[in-house]
Amino acid sequence: MRVKAIVAYDGTDYSGFQRQSNAESIQAALETALAQLTGEAVRVSGSGRTDAGVHAAGQVVAFDVNWRHELAALQRAMNALLPEAIAVLRVAEAAGDFDPRRHARSRWYRYSIYNAPVRNPLSNRYSLHVPQTLDVSAMQAAATSLLGWHDFSAFGSPPQGRCAIREVLRAEWQQADTGLTFDIVANAFLFRMVRMLVGTMLRVGQGALTPQRFAEILHTQDRSGAGPAAGARGLTLMAVHYNALTESGT
Repeated sequence: MRVKAIVAYDGTDYSGFQRQSNAESIQAALETALAQLTGEAVRVSGSGRTDAGVHAAGQVVAFDVNWRHELAALQRAMNALLPEAIAVLRVAEAAGDFDPRRHARSRWYRYSIYNAPVRNPLSNRYSLHVPQTLDVSAMQAAATSLLGWHDFSAFGSPPQGRCAIREVLRAEWQQADTGLTFDIVANAFLFRMVRMLVGTMLRVGQGALTPQRFAEILHTQDRSGAGPAAGARGLTLMAVHYNALTESGT
């Protein structure tokens, strides 16, 4: 049976989603729990490779497993074995050929900033502290230039191949008191793309770049004008979207 699961995790102490030989990863933790439950080696595939320190509220994974009980029992058993930083939020049977990465229609990331003169230890794991006052309207003007199809070579590198063209469906800054978030939805992302975009837009908010210069960096693929990348702690994979027919088990 092929299972689709929605997984949340605090990525602070992990090397990222993908299994690595010399560091703890989310994939390895999931596979270890499934091996303990089934007595078999189970390969878990994910919708994307979140970087070291990046979090997820809605990472999508899939795996094939021999399980004779209800799926709710599988979810409970996995959560009993997984570290506290990782939880399986939902499970469902999926189509036999469901691929969480290849079949994804779009992905939604959120970057969180704590914008106040003094850092807050309670927000430190999940947001970047920026003490300077930021021009959020200028940052939003820069973000608007991201919408549509563009070559994002200035802001990252393709995880596979050479094509850096992506379609951004949403790019929006929102502020509430000391909290500042950037939501971006795209068909796919380059390696470190969101963190590079945020780091460059923070320069816009601080007055070091104009929104027009930001758009020029994008359109000319001027990598030297972008960045630096914002820290991993503020980034969360919020959700992955699919067409219903690609994930159904019926």
